[in-house]
Amino acid sequence: NPEISPGTRPKRKRQIAGIDQEELQDPAILADPDSCFCEFKGVQIHHKIYDAESVATNLSEEGTISQPPHANKRVNFPMILLHGFGASIFSWNRAMKPLAQITGKKILAFDRPAFGLTARLNHVNHSSQGSEDTRPFNPYSMIFSVLATLYFIDFLAAEKAILVGHSAGSIVAVEAYFEAPERVAALILVAPAIVAPLNLGHVTKDNSSGKSNQTEGEELEVNSKGNWFTTVFSILSKVSQYLGQAIMRLVKGMGGMINSLYKKALSAFLRSAVGIMLVRMIIDKFGLAAVRNAWYDPKQVDDHVLQGYTKPLRVKDWDRALVEYTVAMLTDSASESKLPLSKRLSDISCPVLIITGDSDRLVPPWNSERLSRAIPGSCLEIIKNCGHLPHEEKVDEFVSIVDRFLERAFGVQKESDLQPAT
Repeated sequence: NPEISPGTRPKRKRQIAGIDQEELQDPAILADPDSCFCEFKGVQIHHKIYDAESVATNLSEEGTISQPPHANKRVNFPMILLHGFGASIFSWNRAMKPLAQITGKKILAFDRPAFGLTARLNHVNHSSQGSEDTRPFNPYSMIFSVLATLYFIDFLAAEKAILVGHSAGSIVAVEAYFEAPERVAALILVAPAIVAPLNLGHVTKDNSSGKSNQTEGEELEVNSKGNWFTTVFSILSKVSQYLGQAIMRLVKGMGGMINSLYKKALSAFLRSAVGIMLVRMIIDKFGLAAVRNAWYDPKQVDDHVLQGYTKPLRVKDWDRALVEYTVAMLTDSASESKLPLSKRLSDISCPVLIITGDSDRLVPPWNSERLSRAIPGSCLEIIKNCGHLPHEEKVDEFVSIVDRFLERAFGVQKESDLQPAT
């Protein structure tokens, strides 16, 4: 090693949440032995697949198999698992194999763009190519995640799938349902980060008030005959009404323009060097604390869990991708053209299960209770002494709840019970 000359300090390594930022790598280098990659709309998406047969074989080889392969239950639909904000496939690692065992079907989880080991595409450069009609979808937008979810249903050669969404992944699951309800067999929402409607009652408006106003208007017109003052007052009232409506339209239009300018300015700031540095500082200061805070008992968050959540910080351009994801959420024009999600929940007609921890510090359990009342026929299960991650903290109880739900929703039978009598 060369000697350090007097008066100089050794160069400090840049670290974010304990991860060295000097030598970031491509996602493929960081992949696990069971990792898979496929291309969807120009993005290399990292995913994993487990099925009952492979799980049973692995358990048999390890000598830990507790039941014969034919005892697995069978559901006619595979499952697609959607992680939450800041998470990845890693958050499903404990649940994927048990879910494959109870369903007897394939379980697939994938990393949404900006998370996990899915490629970080430079959307700004990529989207500038071609005309507005031929530009690719923003990979960090909600619609991209929705279409990717539907793509994986086709990828599994299935007509329908059960969508399991955790936290913000629940939004993707529900939006995928509304995009193609015929492709979704059931929804399982885990600690769903969906704002429940405040007013759960449906207020139906009739025309009684309109009739009343019309009657008053007719009486005013009748009484105004021969009354000069009333006639002038009526004309001025109508003129002021028209002017008021014109001003309101102008203000509304200016509000939209100001809102658009604000979004553009905020997007430009976030994409700047200062904005990226700010994102890095936030992740460095609060990233590990957020993981611990998501658990009921933070002491259970060991080094393995922390390494699983921080591994994506080793991927090239993780910071820029997180900025683009934030910008996409702020400027999502597609969602602005739709009714708010909270007002569409009552239109869900497939079987729905909501699972929440009673001590969730990130998404309060009462919000899940309101969601269950807003979605017709949905089931609510609350796990005691559990935080924001039931599928990690209480995996056995989580899988048992899903198992009972599948039995109720689809009349699941054990594969051995389906064999013809001899």
